[in-house]
Amino acid sequence: MRLSQAFQPTLKEVPAEAQIASHRLMLRAGLVRQTSSGIYTWLPAGLRVLRNIATIVRQEQDKIGGQEILMPTVQSAELWRRSGRYDAYGPEMLRIEDRQGREMLYGPTNEEMVTDLFGSTVKSYRELPKMLYHIQWKFRDEIRPRFGVMRGREFYMKDGYSFDLSYEDAVSSYYRIMLSYLKIFRRLGVQAVPMAADTGPIGGELSHEFLVLAPTGESEVFYDAGWDEIDWDSIGLDPQKEDDLQKLREIVKTTYSATDEKHDLSAWESVPESRRRGGRGIEVGHIFYFGTKYTEAMGVEVNGADGAPLHPHMGSYGIGVSRLVGAIIEASHDEAGIIWPEEVAPYRAALLNLRPGDELCDKLCESIYSRDPEGLLYDDRADRAGVKFNDADLMGHPWQIIVGPRGAKAGMVELKHRATGERSELPLDDALAKLGLG
Repeated sequence: MRLSQAFQPTLKEVPAEAQIASHRLMLRAGLVRQTSSGIYTWLPAGLRVLRNIATIVRQEQDKIGGQEILMPTVQSAELWRRSGRYDAYGPEMLRIEDRQGREMLYGPTNEEMVTDLFGSTVKSYRELPKMLYHIQWKFRDEIRPRFGVMRGREFYMKDGYSFDLSYEDAVSSYYRIMLSYLKIFRRLGVQAVPMAADTGPIGGELSHEFLVLAPTGESEVFYDAGWDEIDWDSIGLDPQKEDDLQKLREIVKTTYSATDEKHDLSAWESVPESRRRGGRGIEVGHIFYFGTKYTEAMGVEVNGADGAPLHPHMGSYGIGVSRLVGAIIEASHDEAGIIWPEEVAPYRAALLNLRPGDELCDKLCESIYSRDPEGLLYDDRADRAGVKFNDADLMGHPWQIIVGPRGAKAGMVELKHRATGERSELPLDDALAKLGLG
């Protein structure tokens, strides 16, 4: 994309309504614009980030047998009455009527809808287990929306649902998905620690929330340094092997982690002082096992191996895709702007032409841009170099390819790594090879 043509309206001034870094930077970098309280339009660069996160989530969920569906945003109140949650959920639920006077709601979550879908199609134990998920917009009427997309009213979320024959099978599904989540967050470039959590309005008896460490987090967290030391990519745990899932359960059981709500002082005392870590955390995921709560309430059964009907055991698993955009920025920024992890960034690199109109600069930049016009943001504007440097840092592209008259004459470019600030002058072919554009 050529920046001269892109719809990416950056701001020089810090917006007065933005209280935290991610909100300020998302507005300044042209990722979102607010349309009403807690509701945002996602602009092209922000939407690219949102889609990149969703793609990683899909890839990792598919690896463990997840099957993607897409459920509607508007649901029937009758479904929620069958589960008993319609009146119990509270004012966060947006309740509406259609023109026929039927009571409807804008979905804050999908346990009822997916349970009804499952019950209408799956009839035999032979068809289990099943794991269904979707990535969809949701709405919760927060009493005090704030912090931009971190606590908005409309948000983009992945929620998944498992169906198993027994408690033992359901717990295996729970930890299989926990392992998948840990790998997702690793790929997203953030450290997310699973912590025992309350089940809240979802219900159930087993629940963990995943918190990204960031100074502006809403929860105070306490954890063993062991969580910092685990590389979930190389640890070798296979989500399809029960022995490996048992190893994960043992790690969770023996490696302390808790928010202030669940903090156990006696257990904390048993953690060696040198291994105690603390800080603030932002919730970006939450998983629940709730057994037969919904299948019983909604009359969903399958025939067991002996022909007798039984209620499948369920779990639900959420990741805040839009919230993650803010959380990643909170965990990865500096005074100059955003620092995107490579798999998340809207563009692989910013290509900065420091002298538009110079024949050699233009020719070299066009040659580079032609290698990957989808993955490069070409700053071809007739602006001063300082403006281009500032905007590239603000937008947070992992790399900057800097082309000036002196370098262009010698076939050299300057390469800047956004995260470290390291700059190096390289022959064009070497620079492109380093970025995978050779």
